[in-house]
Amino acid sequence: MPKMTKEDDPEAYIEAFEWHALVVGLDKRYWASQLGALVVGKAQAAYRALSREDALDYESVKEAILYRLEINPEYYRHRFRAKKDHEIRQPRVLLQQLRDLLDKWVSPVEHDREALANQIVLEQFQNDLEERTQRWVRQHTPQNCEEALRLAEAFSASEVYYPRERRSQGPSLAAPREPERRRPSDRGTPRDTVCFRCGQKGHFSRECLWQATERWALDN
Repeated sequence: MPKMTKEDDPEAYIEAFEWHALVVGLDKRYWASQLGALVVGKAQAAYRALSREDALDYESVKEAILYRLEINPEYYRHRFRAKKDHEIRQPRVLLQQLRDLLDKWVSPVEHDREALANQIVLEQFQNDLEERTQRWVRQHTPQNCEEALRLAEAFSASEVYYPRERRSQGPSLAAPREPERRRPSDRGTPRDTVCFRCGQKGHFSRECLWQATERWALDN
């Protein structure tokens, strides 16, 4: 397991350490000392401040480090509500992270926790979606997280197959454009026209009474 760096997320590092310890089969009696030797900064200071007895207990070491770094229910609440990075906003990844954060934020003994959790995650899931996906999902008023996930993934799939149509139409209903009104013709008015048959103003040759009279005369 590589040593922790200042750029590492302490919580993510501890989780990675636990996974690594399980994979390699490290005896849990040595977890505390191994973690204490790998962490740096405030985490290392928290470990060194422990009594010798507590420094040998992994749960005590982990609790002390998280406390020193202020990783507590309020920390998870803030992360739950905060705007997520672009790479996390893929619907399935986003929903899983919100559920994980809620598990660390809300006490599991809370009354009717499952129903509460569903509504909290559903609300935040919709808030954190991409803007166009968010509008589409909200228009369909999903009642639970799974329904919201199906809507979000269906919209994402349609963006892949029909990107141009979606860009022009999309889930948001844009106001219809008013038809352009034709401007009055700049051509001359009837008063300015001159009939080339009779030479009179005010009409075209096809409307000329003289032409109609001439045809009647020829026919008779």
